[in-house]
This record gives sequence, structure tokens and C-alpha cells, in this order.
Amino acid sequence: MGLVNVSSPEVFVLLGFSARPSLEPFLFIIVSGFYVVSILGNGIIILVSCMDVHLHTPMYFFLANLSFLDISFTTSIVPQLLVNLWGPQKTISYGGCVVQFYISHWLGATECILLAVMSYDRYVAICRPLHYTVIMHPQLCLGLALASWLGGLTTSMVGSTLTMLLPLCGNNCIDHFFCEMPLIMQLACVDTSLNEVEMYVASFIFVVLPLGLILVSYSYITGAVMKIGSAEGWRKTFNTCSSHVAVVALFYGSIIFMYLQPAKSNSHEKGKFIALFYTVVTPMLNPLIYTLRNKDVKKALRCIVLENCCGFAGSWEHI
Repeated sequence: MGLVNVSSPEVFVLLGFSARPSLEPFLFIIVSGFYVVSILGNGIIILVSCMDVHLHTPMYFFLANLSFLDISFTTSIVPQLLVNLWGPQKTISYGGCVVQFYISHWLGATECILLAVMSYDRYVAICRPLHYTVIMHPQLCLGLALASWLGGLTTSMVGSTLTMLLPLCGNNCIDHFFCEMPLIMQLACVDTSLNEVEMYVASFIFVVLPLGLILVSYSYITGAVMKIGSAEGWRKTFNTCSSHVAVVALFYGSIIFMYLQPAKSNSHEKGKFIALFYTVVTPMLNPLIYTLRNKDVKKALRCIVLENCCGFAGSWEHI
């Protein structure tokens, strides 16, 4: 048997949407706009959560973490996507590809856990309101946030490292717009059974289990809501949970729709657009959902704007 060339390629070719070149300029404009709105929207959420003392609560602490995560996730993918959409070059360096799938894997797993943590926070707020401040104390909130970030980092280090160690035999074409771990595995010229087992186990732990915890939390919340007799109580509970439910539905809905598709070429093309949705659109919608449906955030934002405007006017009068 002859020796197989197992050298890693210097660059990867991200085919992305190159099969539809007429669509690329349009996608460049749309993705650029969504990316800017996502950065601004999530940045505003972080700003108001830090500056307004009335928002120094567990709910907004976790929301600020989610916004920072969304900024990081989109930034790990979108700039390279825009470069590939703009020009004829569709390449990414080997090191850039490795960094991209390490970070995207890390942040994707972290978001799954963080959304489950946020659902637990809503469960305690509604089902055990008298004990809320005792249960959701700052040390627990910090510990849950760290567990989310470190849990995502752990699965990324294990899965991505196992993927990086696979010999690729010179094959460097990835039929996607970013470096995703399952697609890197498809380029390997050796048996990937161990990697696939690790990926399935990690998917169960970091996707299925958090989703199960979210569903259990909201089943208890639903039971508590059914016992509320007043319309005011119903409205307050709906306002408290609706934003989180919408974000969970967007995030998990796109993931489930993407990975439950049959393995056909047309399904793979649809998968790229679904991936584009949860990579670009969902992080942009998250802050809009929380700001448009949340009176506290809108009030805090108005106060910050008014204070800055008044401060600027005062400083201008002294000139």
C-alpha cells in the first residue's frame, strides 16, 4: 500500500454561495446591514445593563452575557463571510479556519447552556417569587454564567482538537461559508467514528439536555400561570417570559430545522441559508426582541440618552 499524503492544506476554499454568483452582492449588502445592527443592538443591551442600577438583576446579567456571546459569535464568522462575498477569493487560511471552528463551536455550545440558565431564572422568578433573591444570589449567577462559558469551551476543546488531528490528505474545499466541524470531518481520509461518537455525545449533553431543561422549566411556569386568576398576573408573566421564549424558539428552531434535513444536495443548499439565519439574523433579532418587548430596557435606554444629552448641553453652555 502506498503512503497517503496527510499534510494539512495551507488554505481552505469556502465555496459558500459561489454556485449563485449573482446572489453574492445582494447577500453582501444584507449581511453587512444585519451585522452592524447586531453589533449596535447587542452593544446597547450590554451598555444599559451595566449603566442602569435598576437592571443589576440576574435576568439582565444573563442577558448581557447573551449579548456579548452574540457579538463574539457573529464576529467570528461574518467578517470572513463578507470578504468571500465581496471578491473572487473564497479562501481562508488553515489557522483562520481552525480558530473559526474552535470559537464557533465554543460559543454555540455556550449559548445552549446559557438559554437553559435563563429559563431557570424565569422559573424561580415566577414559581418561587418570595425566595427569588435568596436563590438567585450574585454568587450563584456568576457561577452559572461561568459554568456556561467553561462548559462550552470544554466541549469545543475536545471536539475541535479531535477534528484538527484528522489527516485531511490535501482536500481543502468546504461546501459552506464558514469552517464547521462536521464538514471538516468529511474532508478526512481516515475513519472518523470516534469523532462522530464524540459529536453525538456532545450534542446530547449541550443541545438536547439544555432544551429539555428549558421545556421542564416552562412546563412548571405554565402550571403556575394556570393558577393565576387575574388578567394583570397573566400579562405580567407573559411580559416576563415572552422575550426569552421567542429567542429560544429562534435559536433551537433554526438548529433543529437544519440538522433534521435529509442529506440531499438541495437540502444542503437550504442548510446554508438556515445557517446564515442563525449566524446573522438571530443575533440581530435577540436585542430587538428584548428592547421592543421590555419596558425596563426602553426606560433605561431613554434615561441614559437624556442624561448624556443634558450633560452635553450643560457642557456646551459652559463653553
